[in-house]
Amino acid sequence: MKPIDAIRMGGGEVLPLVEGGKGVSVSTGISAGHWAGAGGVGTVSLVNADSYDADGNPVPQVYHGRTRRERQDELVDYAIAGGIAQVRRAHELRCGRGRLHVNILWEMGAAERVLEGVLDGAPGLVQGITCGAGMPYRLSEIAAKHGIHYYPIVSSARAFAALWKRSYSKAAELLGGVVYEDPWRAGGHNGLSNSENPLRPEDPAPRVKALRAQMRAFGLDTTPIIMAGGVWWLEEWEDWIDNPEFGPVAFQFGTRPLLTQESPIPQSWKQRLLTLREGDISLNRFSPTGFYSSAVNNDFLRELAGRSERQVAFSTEAVGEHVAPYEYGARGRVVYLTPSDLAHVRAWERAGETTAMRTPDSTMIFVTPERAAEINADQAACMGCLSQCRFSNWSQVGPSYNNGRKADPRSFCIQKTLQQIAHAENDPTVMDDNLMFSGHNAYRFAQDPFYSNGFVPTVGQLVERIMTGR
Repeated sequence: MKPIDAIRMGGGEVLPLVEGGKGVSVSTGISAGHWAGAGGVGTVSLVNADSYDADGNPVPQVYHGRTRRERQDELVDYAIAGGIAQVRRAHELRCGRGRLHVNILWEMGAAERVLEGVLDGAPGLVQGITCGAGMPYRLSEIAAKHGIHYYPIVSSARAFAALWKRSYSKAAELLGGVVYEDPWRAGGHNGLSNSENPLRPEDPAPRVKALRAQMRAFGLDTTPIIMAGGVWWLEEWEDWIDNPEFGPVAFQFGTRPLLTQESPIPQSWKQRLLTLREGDISLNRFSPTGFYSSAVNNDFLRELAGRSERQVAFSTEAVGEHVAPYEYGARGRVVYLTPSDLAHVRAWERAGETTAMRTPDSTMIFVTPERAAEINADQAACMGCLSQCRFSNWSQVGPSYNNGRKADPRSFCIQKTLQQIAHAENDPTVMDDNLMFSGHNAYRFAQDPFYSNGFVPTVGQLVERIMTGR
């Protein structure tokens, strides 16, 4: 194994090990502070981070506003307070070692307001901003305003070129690195384009070489590329280290820091990670963002898949093959289905899936009355956690503050489920009933001898292990 040397990133020398940011109370000040304290780059997620009361307990994020706009203002206040609290905690724990970054999703609701609020509230404590889930053109402008480095997350050379030409070239000196997030292997939301097949992963090496070639064309020969997604043992990436085709490279770890003593996730989540098998994690497109995302196949995802499977196209008039009348709802509204689809509907109704819910695509899905009531309640309680939400049809752009489409019952409230799984304490049923984001390598916890007999390392022990190549 080649020696793993420190790398210059964002004006300082650090180990080439970056903690991946995981939102909603997962990448906290404790995990980030210990990762930075071990010599790497710790990352605090600003996506609805926890703040604390006088006794040190997380403050429940309860919303009282009557409108979505009012509730989004509450969400912003929670996020800023939580972000400041987590950054301060990380700063104390790192004891001047490593680097401290914050991570935010560009498509998060009011992302710029949250980011500015945290940086203003914790001046001088953050060395870098990592940002993806969209095209964050204004990232460099915000970084320049606060005098810190920025790290865009991209999945292709083409995406970086667009960002560079539009805005990043104006703040080139503060570009600390570029995160290449592999869209087939990384956890959470993924940057698959419409031309890429989600079932056919591509080798990241040619894609990263293309990114480096594009960066060199812009004079960015020594700006590090941070490989994210699918990184487990560094010996498997030995050919990337000190390779002139790749240039300076660091590696981001998002999944492995979940299973540490400092990780804030519930014990039941940690235990589930130790039991995953290959194939238990897959890409899906149920997210209200519209992006693909990578998560554990549990009852939550299976229920979402069932909604889409119990789906038929309809017409408001008898036309073509849609000649079978079907009454639905309390008012007995009539739409027209094909005879074969009507037969499917009758079978679903006999199984208890009796409530029809219309989608934005002239289809309807069939769910139980209890599930329909839950979907309606979640849509009504929307707090604007995304800039655009297909589940609730929220948009943070006025004057209408909706995306112009019907709310989509095939999706879900992502804020609700991520809050529930992060604060579940030790209830194993919550792991089945909520979204469990995961990188595709999570099954390796069960295979890696480092975790034998249920061993859970400290962050320091994990970083030490990674530095051996294993």
